[in-house]
Amino acid sequence: MRPTTDVKTEGCPHLLIIYTGGTIGMIENPATGSLEPFDFEHLVDNVPKLKRLDFDIDNYQFEKPLDSSSMNPGHWVDIASVIEKHYDDYDGFVVLHGTDTMAYTASALSFMLENLRKPVVITGSQLPIGEVRTDGEENLITSLQVAASREEDGTPTVQEVAILFENYLWRGNRSTKYSADNFNAFKSSNFPRLAKIGLGICYRRDILWRVKDAAPLIVHRGLDPHVMYLSIFPGITESVLRHVLHAPDLRGVVLKTYGAGNAPTDGWFIDAIKEACDRGLVIVNVTQCGNGKVLPHRYETGSALYKAGVISGHDLTSEAAITKLMFLFGRNYPVEEVKRLMEVSLVGEMHE
Repeated sequence: MRPTTDVKTEGCPHLLIIYTGGTIGMIENPATGSLEPFDFEHLVDNVPKLKRLDFDIDNYQFEKPLDSSSMNPGHWVDIASVIEKHYDDYDGFVVLHGTDTMAYTASALSFMLENLRKPVVITGSQLPIGEVRTDGEENLITSLQVAASREEDGTPTVQEVAILFENYLWRGNRSTKYSADNFNAFKSSNFPRLAKIGLGICYRRDILWRVKDAAPLIVHRGLDPHVMYLSIFPGITESVLRHVLHAPDLRGVVLKTYGAGNAPTDGWFIDAIKEACDRGLVIVNVTQCGNGKVLPHRYETGSALYKAGVISGHDLTSEAAITKLMFLFGRNYPVEEVKRLMEVSLVGEMHE
């Protein structure tokens, strides 16, 4: 832990920045021109606007900053453990993260941090924070403002895992990265933005997540990675399908289908899917489309999958679907309970 401020100020928000890696935390080496991890001991010097925020800010840095393409469930556990350890010490948390797997991390943390009542705002950038023209500085400052925001009764405005990028705050488990080069890199096609960032921060308070009871924070560390995606495409063969469905130790599959949940109705295809379901494999149907949801009874093709034992992922993002499977299997639920809970909204990740 490296304190950014030496003295805590009574009454002002206490925030913790958790730096995992990613473009936002890089700075150009003047000698080599290459990007190197940012030293957070000099955070205030590199982002002078932070001095104008009336916040007490500390930071926690991973020993070895990660490119987000190397992120795995073990790292999600590390992030959740830092939040758990310091949960009572801070009013909010800002996680600095690479963009490529940000939506996966946000989705996973939303399930792992049960009864979360404080903001966990995940952000990053498309350009390093040390660049003259960078989105990183504004993303960081605005994320801190969101994490510090309070309602009139003193409770946090945001009490969930969210992604902040450029002009929008999104629910983390509803988000997906849709652009590799635009500053507005994330989108939530099936759920409204939590806030619009312009001259001010305009929250959609009617849709902000709230835990219903007064239970304490529970951090779930068990995540089972024996899951996978299977994307349907014209020309998929029986041998490939059966080979994939017989992968060793495989427990769950997120089946990416066409449109409203459609797939081939060839006998061999439905038979292979049904045999897998009968063996206890959990297969969740999500659409390949960026917008919309699975309607298993709308077309005969979707209905055939449903009859074979495939369950509907409704309007889950693929990131939320795969991490939710990991989470539920990690809880050691029986197969039938995993199937039931995959069709139930746990933390606002889907419309049922």
